[in-house]
Amino acid sequence: MATDWLGSIVSINCGESLGVYQGRVSAVDQVSQTISLTRPFHNGVKCLVPEVTFRAGDITELKILEIPGPGDSRQCGDSQQMDTAAPGVGCQVGPSQNGTGKVLKKPMSSSAPQNIPRRTDMKSQDIVISPQQQCSKSYMDRHMETLSQSKGFRRRHNSWSSSSRHPNQVTPKKSGLKNGQMKSKDDECFGDDIDEIPDTDFDFEGNLALFDKAAVFEEIETYERRSGTRSRGTPSEKPARYRHDENILESEPIVYRRIVVPQNPNKEFCTDSGLVVPSVSYELHKKLLAVAEKHGLTLERRLEMTGVCASQMALSLLGGPNRLNPKNVHQRPTVALLCGPHVKGAQGISCGRHLSNHDVHVILFLPNFVKMLESITNELNLFSKTQGQQVSSVKDLPDTPVDLVINCLDCHENAFLRDQPWYKAVVDWANQNRAPVLSIDPPISEMELGIDAKWSLALGLPLPLGERAGRVYLCDIGIPQKVFQEVGINYHSPFGCKFVIPLHST
Repeated sequence: MATDWLGSIVSINCGESLGVYQGRVSAVDQVSQTISLTRPFHNGVKCLVPEVTFRAGDITELKILEIPGPGDSRQCGDSQQMDTAAPGVGCQVGPSQNGTGKVLKKPMSSSAPQNIPRRTDMKSQDIVISPQQQCSKSYMDRHMETLSQSKGFRRRHNSWSSSSRHPNQVTPKKSGLKNGQMKSKDDECFGDDIDEIPDTDFDFEGNLALFDKAAVFEEIETYERRSGTRSRGTPSEKPARYRHDENILESEPIVYRRIVVPQNPNKEFCTDSGLVVPSVSYELHKKLLAVAEKHGLTLERRLEMTGVCASQMALSLLGGPNRLNPKNVHQRPTVALLCGPHVKGAQGISCGRHLSNHDVHVILFLPNFVKMLESITNELNLFSKTQGQQVSSVKDLPDTPVDLVINCLDCHENAFLRDQPWYKAVVDWANQNRAPVLSIDPPISEMELGIDAKWSLALGLPLPLGERAGRVYLCDIGIPQKVFQEVGINYHSPFGCKFVIPLHST
């Protein structure tokens, strides 16, 4: 029975989380499916507790390292039966360290009792019980019953003939000279009794304290001076190794406040790297754009730069390379572009042209006016050469949610536009549509925002935007550093290697 294996030394592998335990079997409970080990070792270190108990579900692999002799099976526990079989538990008789055994795999439908090798051969083999091997519980019960009857089997083994053996039985080969030498070496290395292992742990700190590092280094330096190693150019220390993102050259401390505005900012932001970006008033921002235009950064250049940065941000929000892939032709994104008859609307039209060039389905809304700005006329002329769709009525906008709504309806001037019927109708459509909203250069006052945005894109330097502007991003529109200095702003670019960066409220 299973009690015959009490006192056996086993090794239990419980997987990566629990590790490997070794010890002597002290108790086996067939009802609760548990096995107990006395004087256990965990991953080669003696445990502090005298006994540990394992459930059959926690055991990944079980190896019998030593079988007790006659009369030793009941020394370490009560007379309990062992039934570690569970659904999905398999049995193997695997090769030992000296390689004298063969693997014996059992079929699921086998019901005949299995023959077990002699005790002397059994000691040089491992019995592996693995839940990953698929074997029925009834077969496992019969197999453990057969193991428990190994005493009677050893008495009858010599009288068995080769014709009476079960066809599935695999008899271990006799060890040759080479295997005999390996066995003797294994016994010499691992043959000590488990009781002879010292109970005390090795004192690493105490032994480390015995090492006088200063004296050793002084001895090494004295030897190098005498042998002339340093005079020949051999370095005394290993060269420092740096990561790919570390600076090799020593630099000055990082200054995080590199942008200073002439007036006290109402709100400050910071970048991912910690650089402080102050906000500016609308009057100072307008003066900055006017000075830049005087030096050659014309409105057309600014519109083109804004359209490129806004479209790049929109492409990232739409999914980037995962969405805009030639293999995903059925997932072509749709963007609703809401523009007003002003410069902000021209910026949106420029963004829509670049999005359409990247195979995005763009629906441009622009109300009909008798006379448009020259910048809007030029941008519409270019947009008409793309596959984008232009509408002037809210009824022509999609009834279903789109992937993204880009809002360019509001501007810093011309507040009377918000009283127009077309403006109110477009705002109602955007609020009813469940698509996220990206606002390009929104106005400061939250009262002027008819549509709540999830993201907002500021140009050059941010304005003190409120909560309804959502997450604020900043884009570089190509204003030179000396232009900032001319309007009284001490400026150092916070963009690094990017043209669009996120800003965080401080």
